[in-house]
Amino acid sequence: MKSIFITGGGSGIGRAIAQRFAREGWFIGLGDISADGMAETAALLPDGRSSSHALDVTQPEQWTQALADFAGAAGGTINVLANNAGVAQGGKLAALTDAEIDRTLAINLSGVLYGARAAYPYLKAAAPDACLVNTCSAAGLYGQPGMSVYCASKFGVRAVTESLDAEWAPDGIAVRDVMPSFIDTPLLHGGSHVGDNVPMRQRVQEAGLEFTPVEDVAETFWRAVNGSTMHRPVGKTAKLLALASRWSPGYIRFRAHRLEKAGTRPMG
Repeated sequence: MKSIFITGGGSGIGRAIAQRFAREGWFIGLGDISADGMAETAALLPDGRSSSHALDVTQPEQWTQALADFAGAAGGTINVLANNAGVAQGGKLAALTDAEIDRTLAINLSGVLYGARAAYPYLKAAAPDACLVNTCSAAGLYGQPGMSVYCASKFGVRAVTESLDAEWAPDGIAVRDVMPSFIDTPLLHGGSHVGDNVPMRQRVQEAGLEFTPVEDVAETFWRAVNGSTMHRPVGKTAKLLALASRWSPGYIRFRAHRLEKAGTRPMG
């Protein structure tokens, strides 16, 4: 039985990934800071086919313990790490606190690096049936106004994916990322930063942007594990941005300036 460990498994994308892989008979490992969230996800999975592990992705020692415990529960093998845990952070740089900047980079980027490093020996042992999949974002394709820290974190995730794709190729480990646009998960229910009282979900709607179904993201994770494409945009906004960033970067820059003048934000 193949196994996958999913960070942020207590809700949103992580929960959808767990359900998608469970349908294929995989053993599911859930990592999250929310015990209640993991319990809710586990209740949606087949009995005896999952395990839950308390995990703050910013703490390397917790990674070591969680993966060791999961490997034990999964029969010694970890085939896939879904580096999915993350936080949404918007707001102009001058308005952000030190804590907001540090927390976003710690969870979205350092957490991905810690997870990849901790999972490496398990994935190497499982190769060639081994894959690291990072949750990136459309925000990792081109920088946007009001999202400097979030974009920096997701550009970093994209760089990690590209670097490890080459670094781990001799070990037979596939490295992929998934790039969603806006997903209607609990991450969007609050403001973009401490000084913002408007829910991010409302800002997305006001900007006229679509929400990509979380099930589409989970399906893309499945395809990433079973395919050869390194970067996989999900949703209309992400796919258009990926295309434009390659062929018309000047247009994206022009549009970003217009959006800033209009006071809207193009992606999450």
